[in-house]
Amino acid sequence: MEKAFNSAHGLELTIMHSMDLRQFDHSENVSNPAHYITRKTEHAPLVSAIIPCLNEELTLFICINKIMKAFTRMGIQGEVIVGDNGSTDKSVEIATSLGARVIHQPVRGYGAAISAAAGAAKGKYLIMADADDSYDWSQIDIFVNALESGADFVMGNRFAGGIEPGAMPPLHRYLGNPLLSGIARVLYHSPIHDFHCGMRAFTREAFQKMSTRSTGMEFASEMIINAHRAGLIIQEVPIKLYPDKRNRPPHLRSFRDGWRHLRLLIAHAPDRMYLIPGITLLLPGVIGLALLAAGPVEINGYYFGIHFVALATMSTLIGLIALLLGVLAKVAIAIYHPVAQSRVIPWLTRSHPLEWLVFCGSFLAISGFCADLLLAFQWISTSGSMEHSVHAVFVISTACIAGVLMVLTGFVLHLLLDSLHRNAQR
Repeated sequence: MEKAFNSAHGLELTIMHSMDLRQFDHSENVSNPAHYITRKTEHAPLVSAIIPCLNEELTLFICINKIMKAFTRMGIQGEVIVGDNGSTDKSVEIATSLGARVIHQPVRGYGAAISAAAGAAKGKYLIMADADDSYDWSQIDIFVNALESGADFVMGNRFAGGIEPGAMPPLHRYLGNPLLSGIARVLYHSPIHDFHCGMRAFTREAFQKMSTRSTGMEFASEMIINAHRAGLIIQEVPIKLYPDKRNRPPHLRSFRDGWRHLRLLIAHAPDRMYLIPGITLLLPGVIGLALLAAGPVEINGYYFGIHFVALATMSTLIGLIALLLGVLAKVAIAIYHPVAQSRVIPWLTRSHPLEWLVFCGSFLAISGFCADLLLAFQWISTSGSMEHSVHAVFVISTACIAGVLMVLTGFVLHLLLDSLHRNAQR
């Protein structure tokens, strides 16, 4: 191992900066430096290779060696940055002995380590992959060429490039990854087929626009979601996945991290998880209450009675709650991700939603409460049955509850919009 360290330590001095990279057919010999036109420069590196690390002494030197050799073969200037997450083995010493920069990140988590290293990177292009040698670091030219061709964000696709036997657990290969990637494609209209591939590349500007916050494994999903929101050009390239070379279990925990990915996907999709279902439930619910307010009706021989009033009430209230929560979610997302594109936010900032919600909600709540009181007094004062007013009670109570929800939501929305306005002024 010591010989490998010493032989790779001097490679960084010979790395050149590429002034013109052209896309090539990957069936050609990628080791041929004639594919690149190079010249020596003292400017910042073209590529920063980012490696998250937590006790990876057995494989870290393999990855750094591959990166350094790839830089030399391509004739570009590059750097290796290791985002160390508190390693207690010799990972830090190995990285520094091979010429890599080590960024110490005390906050634990895959996303935290990547973010710290990416924040310290000096390259125009940033390429990230794991330190376990499961991704082939020697093939970074595939990603560089895609970025040079105009992509802002390049994702690897292990299912298109091939998965070696034993490289991915069956649970992940046949259920976890396809299921979560499928959900993500539906929620975000994303073309990405391998949402959780750990080898990916992006420009420095693209990473800033992504504005990621997650510290755990769900960071991988947040990157793609925010890249779509920011309108980045995303491309997918086939890569091969190999069995990792470590002698310990991976840091990934299938069900814990799978849930983290799923909850992030749902929370960041207010249009399809809140607004569209909310409107879909609210409209038929309101129509049903309007039709059945005076009593049972018969349409084309079908009888619609008290049970359908209860269903209409449930549909109305669930739809309204989903709609209001969706609006709050969109504003919350815009607060910490300012580049998110949304037509709702500009409309909210100029339409005084607090006043509208408070006025309309108060009218519904007060009217419903007063009507319920009148019916209650009528029930108390009469000695007969009041079954004929049950439909009206459902409708009036629904209006009262809806009004209270609107008023309370209005004040929460006002707080969020104030926060969004302050952020915009900074």
